[in-house]
Amino acid sequence: MILNTSSKVAKGARPATSATTLKTETTQNATSDFGRWLEYATIFWIVVLAVSAPHSIAATQIAWLCGMLCWVLRFTVRPRPQLYRTPVDYPLLGFFILTGLTAFLSYAPMVSIGKLRAACLFTIAYLVSQNISSRTIVRFLALALVVSTMVNVGFTISERAIGRGMKVSGLAENSPLFLAGIRDTDTLLEVNGQKLSTPDQLAAALAPLPDGVSPPAQVKLYRYEWIPIFKVPRGKLLPGTTALEQLGIAGWSSGRDWRATGFFGHYTTYAEALQLIASLTLGLFLCLKRKRSLAGILLLIALAGIGISLILTVTRGTWLAFLISALLMVLVTATRRMIIMVALCALPLVLGGLFILHQKRNVGFFDQKDDSIRWRQTVQREGLQLLLSKPRHWFVGVGMDSIKTYARRWGLFDKGRLPIGHMHSDYLQLALERGVPALLLWMTLMFIYGRVLWQTWRRQKITENDSDPGGWIDRGIILGSLGGLIGFCTSGVVHYNWGDSEVVMIFYFLMGLSLVVARQTPAANN
Repeated sequence: MILNTSSKVAKGARPATSATTLKTETTQNATSDFGRWLEYATIFWIVVLAVSAPHSIAATQIAWLCGMLCWVLRFTVRPRPQLYRTPVDYPLLGFFILTGLTAFLSYAPMVSIGKLRAACLFTIAYLVSQNISSRTIVRFLALALVVSTMVNVGFTISERAIGRGMKVSGLAENSPLFLAGIRDTDTLLEVNGQKLSTPDQLAAALAPLPDGVSPPAQVKLYRYEWIPIFKVPRGKLLPGTTALEQLGIAGWSSGRDWRATGFFGHYTTYAEALQLIASLTLGLFLCLKRKRSLAGILLLIALAGIGISLILTVTRGTWLAFLISALLMVLVTATRRMIIMVALCALPLVLGGLFILHQKRNVGFFDQKDDSIRWRQTVQREGLQLLLSKPRHWFVGVGMDSIKTYARRWGLFDKGRLPIGHMHSDYLQLALERGVPALLLWMTLMFIYGRVLWQTWRRQKITENDSDPGGWIDRGIILGSLGGLIGFCTSGVVHYNWGDSEVVMIFYFLMGLSLVVARQTPAANN
């Protein structure tokens, strides 16, 4: 009986076991499908990040956060994704940890802790490098970044060709505009928050209101680097039958004097973003073997457009940084003939840039009479004095953005007579806000990243495979990222580009692509 019972149980257990196994396999298949869906979603958001980075900080950060969410959720599904170690792990994570420590020790901890979100942008490098393994996708992302940039480049160039606002000339001394402080060659951009395009529109805005209450009109204008708002009284128009006579203007034209900002809010931010992408584009072009091809022509068009837009930002420090970046990339790759050709092509661009600099900002390249140079010298001297004033500042800094809270107490920015901002230097800003150890760790990060790029470039030259039609893109990513890094660190001497999230996101994105290429580039002895 026992044997029979056992036999029956054994026989009866087989269908149950089969059903359980079938159920387990079905669950595993469903889980695998969900894991693959998360992987596809992560790649999708990385593509959105690449396309959005040259245009919108909001869209780029949404793509970053959504991509990070999908990647984190992927770790809940078995088999869990593989993680790759990179040479920049220790300095990158160490810099973030030290940044967090200095935030909690800040003079204004709540302000500094709030800045840690921007410090978390380093995860973009890992989001890209850990989730992209296909060479095809890496190449697509690099080209997508360049192609997407052409949208704002087209907007910048077309806007400059069309012009905007009213550039006034022959302004009479009894004109209501002159009496309010507006002068010849000023470009009037807006009136009461509305874009200004014709004298009739301005005259209508300066006419008295029907109810008798006539607050002054708010006229926004561009005067070299100054974009002030002047209050112009209503009801003070001069006698005349035309808008020009009533305004006391002899003539006007569409303005073309402002500094290009693309879709960003500031010309320096736009210039720094363009510098990184221009270096990538130049790197791709230099690594393309058949330059007299459709790809070569398209890359040249893209490079010319980005270069023109960069010139229109009228940002000297970034100009010089890209010039150094381009020179080094050309020296690394080009023949003597190519170097001469590039130099001949660059000469008119340099001269044109100097002409535009004088026309748009009324200064020379190194001009001690330039207010922006004196401004930098003032704030950097004050920042260095604050850094050296206490040992605490040496080790942990004063905290991110705390100078905006304590600027007047510390006598910064010419004791409040200058606009409160930053130190106009990555190196001084990092040392002052986060301490000298954090600065040294950041410089170590830049050095190690640069070494990775250089070693990968050398391995690529040794193991170059002519049978791979897209190999030039891999080499262009490495060369362009190396040039962008050099330009970024050079410009950082006079610009706080590390404080622009728009720029840093592009920097980390290129770092992520470069780490993938470096991982997939075989060693020289293979």
